[in-house]
Amino acid sequence: MRIPDIRPKGAILTAQNTPLIVDSFELPEFFSTGQVLVKVHTSGICGSQLGEISGVKGIDPYLPHLMGHEGCGTVIEVGPGVKYVSPGDKVVLHWRKGIGIESDPPIYKWRGKKLNAGCITTFNTHAIVSENRCTKVPENLDTEIAALFGCAITTGFGVIENNAKLRMGESVLVFGAGGVGLNIIQASKLLSAYPIIAIDKFDNRLELAKKMGATHSINSTVSGFTSKIKSILNEKSLDVFVDNTGSVKIIELGYKLISKEGRIILVGVPKKNDNISIYSLDLHFGKTITGSHGGECSPDKDIPRYLNLMNNGKLNFDDLISSRYSLENINEAVESMIKGDTSGRILITT
Repeated sequence: MRIPDIRPKGAILTAQNTPLIVDSFELPEFFSTGQVLVKVHTSGICGSQLGEISGVKGIDPYLPHLMGHEGCGTVIEVGPGVKYVSPGDKVVLHWRKGIGIESDPPIYKWRGKKLNAGCITTFNTHAIVSENRCTKVPENLDTEIAALFGCAITTGFGVIENNAKLRMGESVLVFGAGGVGLNIIQASKLLSAYPIIAIDKFDNRLELAKKMGATHSINSTVSGFTSKIKSILNEKSLDVFVDNTGSVKIIELGYKLISKEGRIILVGVPKKNDNISIYSLDLHFGKTITGSHGGECSPDKDIPRYLNLMNNGKLNFDDLISSRYSLENINEAVESMIKGDTSGRILITT
């Protein structure tokens, strides 16, 4: 099946620690089985993209490539075998696998050479996405809110539901109050956790964290913040510690703070070769350290559940959005996120 003749634009990573290049690229001529052509409307910037640019996981073997894993778009056309979405559908674009076919990644061309992409990219005006990275949502769902269901919402709530398995009245500390962290806080509030402690190095993020449900907030740049944590806990041990930073020192701190049956959930990824050092005996008696993979969410099942809560006034996603940039200004958006100028999620309009 032939792909429509469209000349999209995208933000391309050509080398680590360099600005993205916004330029036109070429779509393949034909669909592969399970591929979906989507007009991307809105995309969120996640900390994972900052890690890609800075090379947190080491050398990137796929350069040059497109980026982005959280967005909302409209299906233009579908390839062979696709049955869960149709042309005209509004869809959430997510990196976690949902129902449908896992297609081959598209092979784009840029300046006469291969341009790599995975099963989903969203920093582009149009994308060929694997069917199982698309979830149909109601047409009247706000496009900007829909984009957040691609990662920020589903990961944040999945961390609490699936990784931490939080129980009512347990204590939670969230280190890093960005887009995912804010939803971890909101999910903790929904389950009546107490206290819910938000820690970040930017005061504007802490203010938003309190609005989303944090009962206490601490700026990590202030000396003695560990003592402040213990004071809030009234010298009791912590039940759940969630790290969104990937900092080895912070992970090690969390290991010391949690109770004998406490849980550390690692959302952030340490730099390659940065290893944590812990005394592992406590792991034999109930302590756990768990790495989260998108909160282990199932997009096709979880997105409708969270939408139901939102539509009935149980959740607040409007305040998660702090600023908007055009695709052409995406490097400004990245820099703003790194500097902490914005408190919540930054959206890219394509």
